[in-house]
Order: sequence, then C-alpha cells, then structure tokens
Amino acid sequence: MDETADKSGYATLEESAQKSAAPSDTELVTRASKGDEQAFEELFNRHRRRVALIASRFFRRPEQIEEIVQESFTKAYFALEDFSNQQETSFAAWLARISFNTCYDELRRLKRRPESSMSEVSEEEASWLKEQLRVEGAAGNIESAAVARDLASKLLSRLSPEDRLVLVMLDVEGLSVSEIARLTGWSISKVKVRAHRARASLRRVLERFL
Repeated sequence: MDETADKSGYATLEESAQKSAAPSDTELVTRASKGDEQAFEELFNRHRRRVALIASRFFRRPEQIEEIVQESFTKAYFALEDFSNQQETSFAAWLARISFNTCYDELRRLKRRPESSMSEVSEEEASWLKEQLRVEGAAGNIESAAVARDLASKLLSRLSPEDRLVLVMLDVEGLSVSEIARLTGWSISKVKVRAHRARASLRRVLERFL
C-alpha cells in the first residue's frame, strides 16, 4: 500500500472529524449564557462579517459600521436567554433581526437628511438615473435598480428611517415581505404599505434628475 496515500487518507478523515466536532451555534449560545466567554467569542467570529454587511447597507463610514457591530453583539450577549427560549429560530436569523433593529435605531437617532447627499451623485450616476427614468417611465423598476447600486447610500439618505429600512431589506437583501415582518416585528400589511410609500418617496427623489 502507498504509505503517502494512506497518511493522506488519515489526514482527510481527521479534518472531517474536526469539522463535524465543531459545536453548533445553539451549543455555543448555551455555553455563552453560562459565562463561557470563549463560546461567545466564537459566535462573534462566525457572524461578525454578516453583521458588518448589514450595517454597511445603511452606513458608509467604517467607524459607524464597527459601532453597529459592537452594539448588535452587545445586545445579543445580554439577550442570550431570549434566544434560548426561541429554538425555532436560528442564531443567525435572530442576530440579523437585532442588527437590523440596531441600524434602524441609529437611523432614527440621527434623523438627518444632508442637503449635500444629492450633490455627491457623480455626473455618470446622474446620467444613468436620467436614462433609466426615461426608459422605465411609470414601470416602477427604477427604484429597485437604484437601491441595488452604489447610489443607495446617497439616495436613501433623503428618506425616513422606516423607508430606508424596508427598501434595503427588499431590494438589497432580497428578503420577502414575510421575512421582513418577522425581522422587524411589523405586520405583513404594514410592511406592504411601508414598501409602497417608500418607493413613492424614492421616486420623488429620483425625479429631481428629470
């Protein structure tokens, strides 16, 4: 028998065993809720990038994103008992809800609509918007396209926190109405109404380019 191949096989089996032996998020939550700091650190390392991504949908500066990450995990840490009582929800989904709500709270706290935000739109971006508005007309697709581009932070800064939240969830995160309702605690009808109003508000911002 090829000794090299044999050792390689054992190495593969060992790696697989190590992966399968990795504790689940639920197991880590149980340990962390009992004071195991390393368990919570593992949760932080596993999910930090996702929380940072959510934060980056709403905020542009690195320090703002980092603040949202820290605040979200702090809230999660002190609410681990709540997660333990909701075993039907994955830790990732539970943490995402906390993260979105943390972003929403920060947007409400800031409550700013900088007049400079529209002037930050480049000439190329402005031309793209004008062309899309001309082509799409009343079709309504321009709002989703604009939010999905890098223009999002510049355009959405003119909207209310509620409008920004629902549009990012719908058009950037690609979440369904029912998923948004679950994450925000809103009713499905409220999500639908808010989405309709948000798109109307965004269109009014976009039409300034006509």
